Amino acid sequence: MAQNNSSNNLVVPRANAALEQLKYEVAQELGISIPQDGYQGNMTSYENGSIGGYITKRLVTLAEQQLAGQFK
Repeated sequence: MAQNNSSNNLVVPRANAALEQLKYEVAQELGISIPQDGYQGNMTSYENGSIGGYITKRLVTLAEQQLAGQFK
């Protein structure tokens, strides 16, 4: 797995594995293959943006469902 040199820090560091798994699931759903070594530098901006966009969309949906369940 590639090292994340991003300045983005997870609020819950233990969520890293789940987010990595989600990245691969979303890429597979979109028909985008992520290299085995995890290095995404050779992928297009469109591919990386699509993966990130769908991850965000799914996380927002999950949060909305969780919030809706709390306020019933």
